[in-house]
Amino acid sequence: MKKKYWQMTAAELATATEQFDEPSIADTSRPLTAAENAQWGRAKRKRGRPRIGAGFRRISVSIEKGLLRRADELAKQRRVSRSKLFAQVLEEQFVKQN
Repeated sequence: MKKKYWQMTAAELATATEQFDEPSIADTSRPLTAAENAQWGRAKRKRGRPRIGAGFRRISVSIEKGLLRRADELAKQRRVSRSKLFAQVLEEQFVKQN
């Protein structure tokens, strides 16, 4: 059984950890497969917002204060954000229209 690092003498510890003295172990590894490369790309990507549909665009909308207050109350009841509520209401209107 191997000793724990804190139980080793200085010489034993130096021998056990000499692989970490190398500048980079990437030189001794194999190239990534296509699947691993894709996974690495996903891991490196910034999180950001999940893409829904064709993405999103931030807009500025003027709305009467009372109506906005009622919209916020409805969003709270539905447990969605104001933005999500507006999107849902628009979708409902598009469905009604067709």
